[in-house]
Amino acid sequence: MRALPRRHNEGVNEPVPVARSVDHGFAKLMPDVDRERAWLLTVDGAPQSYVDLDEPGHLEFEYTRRLGHVLDVVAEPGRALDVVHLGGGALTLPRYVAVTRPGSRQDVVEADRGLLELVTEHLPLPQGADIALHAADARVWLEHAPEASADVLLADVFSGSRVPAHLTSVAYVREAARVLRGSGVYLANLPDAAPFAFLRSQLATLATAFEELALIAEPGVLRGRRFGNAVLVAGHQPIDVATLARLTAADVFPARVEHGTGLRKFIGGARAVRDEDAVPSPEPPDGAFGIG
Repeated sequence: MRALPRRHNEGVNEPVPVARSVDHGFAKLMPDVDRERAWLLTVDGAPQSYVDLDEPGHLEFEYTRRLGHVLDVVAEPGRALDVVHLGGGALTLPRYVAVTRPGSRQDVVEADRGLLELVTEHLPLPQGADIALHAADARVWLEHAPEASADVLLADVFSGSRVPAHLTSVAYVREAARVLRGSGVYLANLPDAAPFAFLRSQLATLATAFEELALIAEPGVLRGRRFGNAVLVAGHQPIDVATLARLTAADVFPARVEHGTGLRKFIGGARAVRDEDAVPSPEPPDGAFGIG
């Protein structure tokens, strides 16, 4: 891999931003002035990922910390897992799993080959990490994946700032359930705002294939005060809601875990999504995920 470009400043080499057109937009890698080898990835100006090469266990974005909390509780600490990541970004969570669960086998599916090349060229993966990268559409790859081959399936796929419609339907969720083992867990990062038509329909869709569901989001988002991310958790076995609630409540930006009766009330009369009715996630308002 090529060395990171640097500028010379009074005898000290400092990292400089990298910018490049990729397959689905214009990507930038920008160094964090407060952390020596930390980088922010943006695509078309929207923040996508944050990576600290010296401390891959550090999760900067709120939603990635919540996904990290779930990854921490799905099995006993340190146990190696087979994990499929739909959506690559700067490979933040694959790096996290590699250091928190050494020996894990991971597949990353990212439709933007140019983005994968940019990230791996400038932000090398941890040495010895078993991470296979696939430049492919998430659903197409999933449809060809072996049955019962993954412990965790994590979906964080965006086309621009929206989740693609073909990753929101019952047919897609059934493929996800097929690839997961009986004890497996499905995780998804989804954006929405009140009245939560998209989020509620996604929970109803997941309920067609999974018995256990949980939702993690900031109270302000759940109260309809702003647009934001929610993490959905689905599986066939009970979810450790108590531990998740404790971990997410302790974050700098605390989140709430909805489960059971409260979540069923939230879903209400929402219907599962068929392929022919599927739509992308809602367009975020201007500045919803902006920098600064």
